[in-house]
Amino acid sequence: MATKGVVGMANKGPSYGMSRQVQDKIDSKYDPELEQILVEWITRQCGSGVGRPEPGKMGFQTWLKDGCVLSELINSLFAHDKPVKKIQSSPMAFKQMEQISQFLNAAEKYGVTKTDMFQTVDLWEGKDLAAVQRTLSALGSLAVTKDEGTYNGDPNWFFKKAQENKRDFSDEQMKAGKNVIGLQMGSNKGASQQGMSYGKPRQIL
Repeated sequence: MATKGVVGMANKGPSYGMSRQVQDKIDSKYDPELEQILVEWITRQCGSGVGRPEPGKMGFQTWLKDGCVLSELINSLFAHDKPVKKIQSSPMAFKQMEQISQFLNAAEKYGVTKTDMFQTVDLWEGKDLAAVQRTLSALGSLAVTKDEGTYNGDPNWFFKKAQENKRDFSDEQMKAGKNVIGLQMGSNKGASQQGMSYGKPRQIL
């Protein structure tokens, strides 16, 4: 009997109770409007060869699940030296996950931060497709911000990321700045700890 239970565990059935609530909450973060923008961008970026998904979350997942469309997308953002060397569709789960993983590594190389990255299972098992959307949005924002001539799409689809703005100040400007800060902080001249009672033993009567 024990072995039968173990076999049953391998097949992921419907979620109930708490796990169902958690999944519903994750699902509610999925944005159908953003899906349309991402599909439009990816098809423009990669060309008609990647096809188009069926509308809706399941279609979106199925379209991206084997990692090939994602790999085409990331390669299209590199003018030279494409990061994903081999893009090959496969019916085997581990090959598909490997392809997704190659996309994630290349996206990180491009500049997407770890906090914006989805996990392979988020896409492959459909655990968190909102996280997949977040990664692709971050990638789009980076492409618009970098403005390297590889972005294909409407620049208004994604927010431009704030870029570092280095300023060079002369020594005189730095000295003047210190005086301003000093005045803003106020003065503590003449302050003392007289009358403070730190560390005095408590009188027990």
